[in-house]
Amino acid sequence: MTDTASTTKLSIVGAGSVGSSLAYASLIRGSANTVALYDLNTEKVDAEVLDLAHGSQYTQASQIIGGSDISCVAGSDIVVITAGARQKPGQSRLDLAGTNVDILGSLMPQLLEQAPNAIYMLVTNPCDVLTTAALKISGLPTHRVLSSGTVLDTSRLRWLVGNKIGISPRSVHAMMVGEHGDTEFALWSSATIGQSPLQDWKDSAGNRVFDREVLDSLEHEVMNSAYKVIQGKGATNYAIGVAGARVVEAILRDQKAVLPVSTLLNNYHGISDIALSVPSIVGRGGVERTLNFPMDDIEEAKLHKSAEALLSVQKSLGI
Repeated sequence: MTDTASTTKLSIVGAGSVGSSLAYASLIRGSANTVALYDLNTEKVDAEVLDLAHGSQYTQASQIIGGSDISCVAGSDIVVITAGARQKPGQSRLDLAGTNVDILGSLMPQLLEQAPNAIYMLVTNPCDVLTTAALKISGLPTHRVLSSGTVLDTSRLRWLVGNKIGISPRSVHAMMVGEHGDTEFALWSSATIGQSPLQDWKDSAGNRVFDREVLDSLEHEVMNSAYKVIQGKGATNYAIGVAGARVVEAILRDQKAVLPVSTLLNNYHGISDIALSVPSIVGRGGVERTLNFPMDDIEEAKLHKSAEALLSVQKSLGI
């Protein structure tokens, strides 16, 4: 595995709350040597770049550049797209599909001119549908187009589980998969705490903690986390910024990390031509392999339900 090379370049499209938070997280973590921020709103993007640059002596990355000229993304190793219509309170991610597919249709060809060899990651919602759309618009191979998928949802799940039993979320090994949205679900059957199966975990009195009612409640809380944040502050941005930076690092540092990113599936549990988040090996080539994790009957049914929900939207948009 290699560390971040001196020439690595991350470009972020969209200087809104998500794009700016991703740039901030990437600079602090040193996700790439150069971070470029692009947006059509000149005043906004120039201000964000200047604000970030003022703190650059205290960050890990070497420089922040950007502006409203798309040439600032030229030569990128990875391009993360956050631009698009924002999810409103009470609005599902899939409701955004039509508007954001249209935006992507005009944006992708311009980006490909500047960064023909980049890996492309979608963060704009609905990210699964947009991943499929981006592949069709660009003609790129499947492994070079992905979305952040349920990487953030997985972090939310691990935090909730750890918080419930008073341990570090880093010791919780569980994943949210499927649609990054209302049909996502947890892979409880393979989840562990340390090396102990999560569903066998007992409290100090010897009582089993994670019965089906608790599992369903945790899953529901993860699914509704974004709505709760959006209701209170208008957008989710900090956690997705960090989660996005984590995926960027897996790619640029060729970490071969197992992450639940969203990619176009090919006969995965019988599902094809739909992008869904499943455990995948992420490295310098992008999504290098999807992993066929074991699923019980409940999880298998939920995976197909998730696929059906996305297929319905794709058909309605002619994707």
